[in-house]
Amino acid sequence: MHRRMKLSQPVLIGILLILECAVLSSHAENAHRRFPPDFVWGVGSSSYQIEGGWNEDGKGESIWDHLTHNHPEKIVDKSNGDVTSDSYHQWQRDVQMVRELGAHVYRFSLSWSRILPTGIVNIVNKAGIRYYSNLIDELQRFNITPMVTIYHWDLPQRLQEMGGWTNPEMINYFLDYARVVFEQLGDRVKIWTTFNEPWHVCEQAYGQDYMAPSYDFPGIPNYLCGHNLLKAHAEAVHLYRNRFQPTQNGKIGMTVDTSWQEPKTDSDEDKEASEMAMQFYIGWFCHPVFSTAGNYPQVMIDRIEALSKQQGFPRSRLPKFTPEEVERIKGTSDFFGINTYTTMLVTRNDRNNSVGHRVPSFQHDMNTVETSDPVWPRGASVWLHVVPFGMYKLLNWIRKEYDNPPVYVTENGYSDYGGTSDIGRVNYYNSYLESVLDAIEDGCNVKGYIAWSLMDSYEWKAGFTEKFGLFHVDFKHPNRTRVAKMSAKVYSKIIRTNKVDWDYHPEPEVFIPSSARKCCQVFSALITAAIALIWRM
Repeated sequence: MHRRMKLSQPVLIGILLILECAVLSSHAENAHRRFPPDFVWGVGSSSYQIEGGWNEDGKGESIWDHLTHNHPEKIVDKSNGDVTSDSYHQWQRDVQMVRELGAHVYRFSLSWSRILPTGIVNIVNKAGIRYYSNLIDELQRFNITPMVTIYHWDLPQRLQEMGGWTNPEMINYFLDYARVVFEQLGDRVKIWTTFNEPWHVCEQAYGQDYMAPSYDFPGIPNYLCGHNLLKAHAEAVHLYRNRFQPTQNGKIGMTVDTSWQEPKTDSDEDKEASEMAMQFYIGWFCHPVFSTAGNYPQVMIDRIEALSKQQGFPRSRLPKFTPEEVERIKGTSDFFGINTYTTMLVTRNDRNNSVGHRVPSFQHDMNTVETSDPVWPRGASVWLHVVPFGMYKLLNWIRKEYDNPPVYVTENGYSDYGGTSDIGRVNYYNSYLESVLDAIEDGCNVKGYIAWSLMDSYEWKAGFTEKFGLFHVDFKHPNRTRVAKMSAKVYSKIIRTNKVDWDYHPEPEVFIPSSARKCCQVFSALITAAIALIWRM
């Protein structure tokens, strides 16, 4: 029989005081910790999410234009990115926001179909080149370094009709596109990223009905996509290094993404599941580039080949690189770009992996089951749990797995449902940046951090129901008015001081909704008319 212990009020007050002192002591200790003086701070966005102007000035149709126009039912609020944050017209205000933050770097992506409307190099859209050129010039005018992603999910629709990333000809089409942007913009761009999150490009677009083009064809086209994408990446990097880097003096790499895969228990089986998941999520695209051996992770090669035989395939569903291709891909990155937001609990899943299991999929190949801890706080996105230790463990995993490469955290951020007093986002940034500091103190070679994202924007399948921005956008106003949230001011201070200040909770900028603004304008006009009438009397 268990008895409840009753604590007297003085004892409770004493415990609370001890806890408060411990928290204050921890914060006081953290206050002395600073990021390295040359640490790079930035903020990010992507073309389809912020630009709008979907068919203006010669821009062609992208796979996201096609998906949202033809299948609005696949978007939570049936919306699209036709106008979104209207950065195609508001780009100067965007640069001012980056300036207000004091960020050293602005990470943004190019719309392939704005530059090459059909995706093919025989038609180059000068208006598209001019848009990005003007944006880069404006950034440079204020000493902000452009970090440019060549491909962030918005493939030209005409190329998708040719098979998209499952077609090996995409290697040449991407190379042609990369050559155009290096020639037109490379003299002013010092950091290039070929692809953003290839796992999403391949698994969630071809293996699942999630990202455009929503193939929902598990276990086969995702690996064809990854194979062609890795070769396209390598060819673009070799082109840049051989022809452009000697005079343009920039860096080039790739950005991958993952959640930290935390073992659900301390058992050896769950630890093995964690490692397997990391090899499938990160190793799929990073082992060929960053490992000394090159090629796909051996556990991935062996597992998919064995399952393919069990499932009746004449060969492995994972394509094979030639020895020459392995060497061609190895080392094709000047830095390690990592996007990460959250953590998952993983355990091994042997029960469903019988010989008779004939339906292939990435999840089945990976042999793990993912869950989350119900006590973890959550953002607006169903997948986003606030687990700061995951950032620390992930950075250390990269350090050990790939011999401590220079790392840029190219995306990290928090979703909510809107508003400017975003204390949840403030706490998220503070806690995750403390974990980045912990990793740096462990010896992780972290060079910079890019907050996601600059402003509220179109959040893919979630439409406008989830917000990640440091700046609030009024999507009901024709000018898409932007105001700084509390998190923007907090992040600005972190950049300015190179440290986290848990006690800093400034007031956000005042946001007046469009409806209230119209009422104010009408009221002001009535007052003005009344004063004029009285004056005439």
